Amino acid sequence: MNADPNQSYHFHVMRRAIDLIDRAKDPLSLNDLAAEMQMSPAHFQRLFTQWAGVSPKRYQQYLSLGHAKDLLAQRFTTLGTAHELGLSGSGRLHDLFLRWEAMSPGEFARKGEGLTIYWGWFDSPFGLSLVMGTDKGLCGIGFVSETGEKAAMEDLVSRWPKASFVEDPMRLRPWVLNAYGAESGEEPTPLYLIGAPFQIKVWEALLQIPSGQVTTYSEIAQSIGNPKAVRAVGTAVGRNPVSYLIPCHRALRKSGGLGGYHWGLPVKRAILAWESARLEAG
Repeated sequence: MNADPNQSYHFHVMRRAIDLIDRAKDPLSLNDLAAEMQMSPAHFQRLFTQWAGVSPKRYQQYLSLGHAKDLLAQRFTTLGTAHELGLSGSGRLHDLFLRWEAMSPGEFARKGEGLTIYWGWFDSPFGLSLVMGTDKGLCGIGFVSETGEKAAMEDLVSRWPKASFVEDPMRLRPWVLNAYGAESGEEPTPLYLIGAPFQIKVWEALLQIPSGQVTTYSEIAQSIGNPKAVRAVGTAVGRNPVSYLIPCHRALRKSGGLGGYHWGLPVKRAILAWESARLEAG
């Protein structure tokens, strides 16, 4: 299926709208939002609902700080159950059609030596993103809403310091469009996980959390057979290099707090809100 020719425009408008909503101290009216977007209220409402699946008013409720606690109370996922249902890295991962493989521990220890990593900048529903990938699949996605482009680049490059980095967005484009929903390819989006063995176990657990649902750091520790390693799990979640596709945004504190997010809490809230809206609309 070909991408909607207006898709990148939609992403750009929605990115501005989300940023505006997130920075507002109080809920914004439809008229206020439409005026900021320089659109009529009817056109903005239609465009926003087409993208999010719900009205701007409803979406703002999902962006509230209390939404994480509501998710934990209503949509908590027990990872052991998800695994028993076959929702693992080898099959269709919930709403994201992915397949993945991991770099061997020996390869990881070489810090990317001999590896060529391609990169490019892409619009996403959640702002400008830096995407990286090898011949085997996507290995990095970072957002720049708070860090800026230079910091995002330095962050991802530092993870594999001995790799060769080549700017080539066209090589990555089909995978990225599929991953962001702008196109639905016949083949799954491939991921290539570059991390230490413990990190990869944690990232595999994250891949088992369905869209619109959440789990806790302690539940992840339990699911990988190391229930006392909650702090180490939190660190591994924070080091996830493939944001959004490996859904570290779905990991919350046991208290219902959002916890941290490497690319900024506004991005985490926006992704959780978008997924909740899609679940409601579906």
